[in-house]
Amino acid sequence: METNLREQILLLSQVPLYAIIIGIELFIMNFQLKKLYTFKETLQNIYLSLVCFVVDLSFRFVYLFIFAWCFKYAFVHWDHHGWIYWLSLIILQDLAFYWLHRNDHFIRFFWATHVTHHSAINYNITVGFRSSVLEPLYRFVYFIPLVFLGYEPIDILFVFSATQIWGTLIHTKSIGKLGFLEYIFVTPSHHRVHHASNAKYLDRNMGMFLIIWDKMFGTFQEEIDEKEYEPIRYGLTHNLENPNWIMLIFHEFAAIVQDVKQPGLTWKQRWHYLFDKPGYSHDDSRMTSDKMRAEEAQKEKDKLPVVETSNEVELVKG
Repeated sequence: METNLREQILLLSQVPLYAIIIGIELFIMNFQLKKLYTFKETLQNIYLSLVCFVVDLSFRFVYLFIFAWCFKYAFVHWDHHGWIYWLSLIILQDLAFYWLHRNDHFIRFFWATHVTHHSAINYNITVGFRSSVLEPLYRFVYFIPLVFLGYEPIDILFVFSATQIWGTLIHTKSIGKLGFLEYIFVTPSHHRVHHASNAKYLDRNMGMFLIIWDKMFGTFQEEIDEKEYEPIRYGLTHNLENPNWIMLIFHEFAAIVQDVKQPGLTWKQRWHYLFDKPGYSHDDSRMTSDKMRAEEAQKEKDKLPVVETSNEVELVKG
């Protein structure tokens, strides 16, 4: 009951908190004469958030039932819910979310769900509301190991909701780098990289609260000064053109169906169109993020001046 009350208070406090933060961002935007918001995309962000909320609420009794069943077979039992319980839950829940988020980027079927979150061209705090609408239907699977570790289901949901507030507020261009915090937490700088469509930045910085997972598992990329690298481009590598409210959610699923239905494909190729990385094509007519990075690296290498010596030819950085 106490945790239920905490979750209700948390949910009720989010609305005024977001309203204040968005107001501050709008003030900064006007002061700096920058255009960060458009009415159309802000409306899309709110629409996707509401649809996701309905899906989550409608499906919640299903995954809470599954959690409750798994909890009966937990092989760890906590004597009390002290600071070790809560700290370890925050860390492990964030690790679970990292792998959820990573698979959403690296497996096309799940990218079809997550792509809506990345389809905004204008980047601001309301993009944090631009939810992956169908994600609640499978997200709970990543948290089942936590239930077997003895963490109460309602506590898992509470911690996820709490860290999600952080994950929403880091969607901003109004805050620069945050010093030593850059080494611990996912910061606005880290998350700007995550939402960029530049080749070097694709599929990077998957964490929501702690940045350590990206550094451990090879998906970390620091935001590079624009003097050294091109400015960040937000949105997708191929942005949508005036999608309706239905296709805004389902456009990538429609693209998958078209790819799988191509004549002459083997079953293996159809499987790859479903579960390989986004950008897979059986005839190499498209590029995955890895191929885009490799192509960009090769172009940068080709631009380096060649210096001939008596013994060897060297590439020298300009």
